[in-house]
Amino acid sequence: MNQLDEALVELRQNMDDPKKQSKYYDLFLNTNFYVPTMEENLTPEEAAKVADEGQVAPLVLEFDGNDYLVLFDSLERLYAWAKKEVSHVVVPGHVLAATSADPLHWALNVDTEFAKPFIPSEIAWLKEVVEKCNEAAKEGSEPQE
Repeated sequence: MNQLDEALVELRQNMDDPKKQSKYYDLFLNTNFYVPTMEENLTPEEAAKVADEGQVAPLVLEFDGNDYLVLFDSLERLYAWAKKEVSHVVVPGHVLAATSADPLHWALNVDTEFAKPFIPSEIAWLKEVVEKCNEAAKEGSEPQE
């Protein structure tokens, strides 16, 4: 169990506790995630090179009428879900939030006890948080809530 898992367990036990929410989402935004890509015949190293060139297509799955970006907080979890080594990119949570387009959903750590879906309104809120933090960083101050 990692820090993000522990924070999710705490959040699930205390859904109305703003401190637990803040801890979980702060960890999420500051975690690197492994996102499988559509480049199935590339090695992970080749996929990383393609990603560096900005030419990667993340794997998006349709479930129950919604599109989900699948992401994992460890390479082991990604490979266990895929049942093999797959092409992927590593993306920080704050970048996912800043670049995600509505109405995309996220599916974190699928097929684990620490799986968590993210809905578009939740993602939009995270995007706002990242934007406020970026603005505060430009101004050299702490973000206001």
